[in-house]
Amino acid sequence: MKSSTSSSLNPATMFFAGSISLPLLRGLMGFAQWLAPTLAGRLAFALFSTPMPTKRRSPSAATDGPWRAEHWELMGLRLCTWRLSEAEGEPTRPRVLLVHGWAGSAKQMRPLAERLWSQGYEPLALDLPAHGHSQGWQTHMPQFVQALHAAAQRYGPLHAVVAHSLGAVAASHAVATGLPASKLVLIACSAPPRQVLSWFVACFGLGRAGLTALQARLEHLAGIQLDAFEPAWLATRLKLPLLLIHDEQDKAAPLIHAQALQQALPRGRLMLTQGLGHRRILADPAVAEAVLGHLAEDQSEG
Repeated sequence: MKSSTSSSLNPATMFFAGSISLPLLRGLMGFAQWLAPTLAGRLAFALFSTPMPTKRRSPSAATDGPWRAEHWELMGLRLCTWRLSEAEGEPTRPRVLLVHGWAGSAKQMRPLAERLWSQGYEPLALDLPAHGHSQGWQTHMPQFVQALHAAAQRYGPLHAVVAHSLGAVAASHAVATGLPASKLVLIACSAPPRQVLSWFVACFGLGRAGLTALQARLEHLAGIQLDAFEPAWLATRLKLPLLLIHDEQDKAAPLIHAQALQQALPRGRLMLTQGLGHRRILADPAVAEAVLGHLAEDQSEG
């Protein structure tokens, strides 16, 4: 599949160049392909499934200021949700699940979470598998989706899900496949997995065979084809009010993919920002106000 950006703007290249030596990784991958294609495939999937930079955190931490870590299990894996200690005394607040992106953590969602709390909501900030204070060193999109469904079962009913980057891709699919929520906000939503795989393959020169093998592995894990993350598939299943917020200069998640999703969705709206990029957008006050406005809208509107 052809990338929608030039190789110089390949988000995968920018991502890996910023974490460890990209030339070294490319050399190792090339040698593995020459030595044993099967080995190269395993190495490629391991690299694709490993969030970088490698997380550094104290797994035993239970509190972070007013935030309390709540640990729970998903198929033998210990996950972590961050909740404000005050929430125990106010159980009737509408709950909003906050979901970070690849190589991020729940802590990135704190500015938005605190604004939601100030307006009467209970924010639930989830550390996805292999991120933050949740267990694991490798993960993938199917596991992201599993974690979101499990979180909804544990903490529901949810008023809304607000998600960032690849977490937004997972959230859109999870809601489309039955995760109960009244509202959905996707901030700096990444491209669908098929495009992300294409960027990754181009970054490491794996070729069409490598792309096919990685896609087959992901589809086997998910039990579905990757078409189920594409705008055309989501369009017939996402009927709830949906707000996309995206920066025009986002290099990690090119705007064209958010535009394609918004155009496909019957109740999707797109808000554009300028100069915030892929991560700073999470702490922007105007973005928080837009999220609050969307969550407060009457569901009959639109």
